[in-house]
Amino acid sequence: MKIHFLGTSGWFDTHETGNTMCTLVETGEAYIVFDIGFGVHKLDQYIKDDKPIYFFISHFHLDHVCGFHVMPKFKFRQKAIFVYQDDPSSKAAFKNLTAQPFCAPPELYKFPVEVVTVKPGGYTKPIKFECLSLNHINPCLGYRIYVEDKVITYCSDTAPCENDIRLAQGADILLHECAMSPGKADMDWGHSDPEGAAGVAKKAGVKKLVLTHFSANGYGSSAKRKTGTKIAKRIFPNTVMARDGLTVKI
Repeated sequence: MKIHFLGTSGWFDTHETGNTMCTLVETGEAYIVFDIGFGVHKLDQYIKDDKPIYFFISHFHLDHVCGFHVMPKFKFRQKAIFVYQDDPSSKAAFKNLTAQPFCAPPELYKFPVEVVTVKPGGYTKPIKFECLSLNHINPCLGYRIYVEDKVITYCSDTAPCENDIRLAQGADILLHECAMSPGKADMDWGHSDPEGAAGVAKKAGVKKLVLTHFSANGYGSSAKRKTGTKIAKRIFPNTVMARDGLTVKI
């Protein structure tokens, strides 16, 4: 199993640090995509066969969904299933975003599409997963995916919280946001700093932590990302810094 980081920036793209959020998990049975920022434009470089594609959307801030604009370029043969939170604001956001004048609607995509809405809880379709609400200013889900005897947890965007730790409990890998600079966690808007993300990993007993969603204004260079990662490693040593183009095997 491989995890490809196609976009790792929060808020906006930068020349040095790359695109907004999109993470691809490549398994033997499916392609699992977390969020649809502009990093998604690289997706067809990795999808080479007809395994189903599952898109799990955390929330509808634009750095996580602006890549819907790119969808008409793909010519996948298989069905893609889009999963997002079943609440009025998310439903309205999905409907408005995936329609003119913002984007081409799904019926114009060059591949078949299914849309699934979920509430916090556990599911067995389209794959086995759990989702819980995170500590963010707008409705946002974190995901815990069970695949090939591994547990992958994705939490972005959020400040450290109880559900954050629950989703990460004993996970093989935790993909966690690191939007805020060291020592500057934002509990009101709902974002983590390196210390907070590492603290979640430690409390949850995960095997590996990957920091992603580095805010473009606070982490405008690779050097700043490396500094943040170094601070996180003091709390949780098995921490990796995500960057666009990174592939992690588990």
